[in-house]
Amino acid sequence: MSDSNPSTLSDLNTIVSLFREADRIVISTHTRPDGDAIGSQLGLGNYLKSKGKQVRMINSDPSPYNLEWLPGSKDIEIYEGSLAQVEFITKADLVVVLDTNVEDRLGSPGKSLRNSPGTKLLIDHHTSPEQWFDHMYRRESASSTAELLFEIMAHWDVEAISYEVAAPFYVAIMTDTGSFRFSNVTPELHHIIAQLMDRGSLDPSLLHAGVYDKKSIEGIRLLSKVLSTIELHFDGLVGTVLVTRRMLQDTGASVEETDGFVNQVLSIEGVAVAMIFTETERGTKVSFRSKGDFHVHKWAQHYGGGGHRNASGAFIYGSLENAFKKTLDSAHQFISIPVADESSDLSSEDAAYLNSLMNSQKN
Repeated sequence: MSDSNPSTLSDLNTIVSLFREADRIVISTHTRPDGDAIGSQLGLGNYLKSKGKQVRMINSDPSPYNLEWLPGSKDIEIYEGSLAQVEFITKADLVVVLDTNVEDRLGSPGKSLRNSPGTKLLIDHHTSPEQWFDHMYRRESASSTAELLFEIMAHWDVEAISYEVAAPFYVAIMTDTGSFRFSNVTPELHHIIAQLMDRGSLDPSLLHAGVYDKKSIEGIRLLSKVLSTIELHFDGLVGTVLVTRRMLQDTGASVEETDGFVNQVLSIEGVAVAMIFTETERGTKVSFRSKGDFHVHKWAQHYGGGGHRNASGAFIYGSLENAFKKTLDSAHQFISIPVADESSDLSSEDAAYLNSLMNSQKN
């Protein structure tokens, strides 16, 4: 069922039994949640509520604005450490962690979730999980966490999959597969999508529009600035873009609106790896995306991050300039680059371009 650590995994019968026997269930996902995180959380939460379970969905960060229309989204709580939240987590029969497998990525509720006396269950498709979970249902080759959740729900009671379950799951899978264009899309996944459409009476055009056709003017202005920073490296194999704090200030856009920007770079002909460098007060967030056999998860892990083989992220303390240079300098350790460019030091042209860009942002 999984790519590694088979002894830590539980089968479908065991997972379903955990849900059947639990009454109080808390569900959480990673910081800055994306479509798979929120869609999986809502789909599972709505399903369990239909089974009469007491469910609370508690996250560190708010949902992206373009996912707030999903059924049940208003029930997601932001962790404040209140007595009621801590008490529910402490008394929960089952603690479910979705779409991430390390405590730090859970953000503010992470410690409380890990220390809960309740059974801890991980459902995820990322690499290298921490070992504090009592049960895991995971497969790195899965397209999304929602795909794994559908397997569980279908094994339990497929008839209970309503619109409130199907719509979030569909959105989760759609967003984590790049609208069904990534290499993790399989015939089996299309069969799952067909069942979701049927059981939820879904209109794919409306769901797609709800996610991707909700752009703010500030977000569009930010995209324009970000795309102006596109640079290609290693004979066009690697593409990069930058998001500076000044760009965010000038446009009034939120950092959440950068979601998907890196895919614009990956769409360039010849680019196999794309990176977006987002400047913050404490350092730089680096998001990696890649195609096919150009795996980037170990590259991200080198800087303390992680993720999927073709979609990962890391955080590098220090300046954006330092993160940019450091990441490109290490490219040859993690991907096959053209022989002529085996040295990944920035060219004088690249260095001059980056300096001029950063100087212009400070003016």
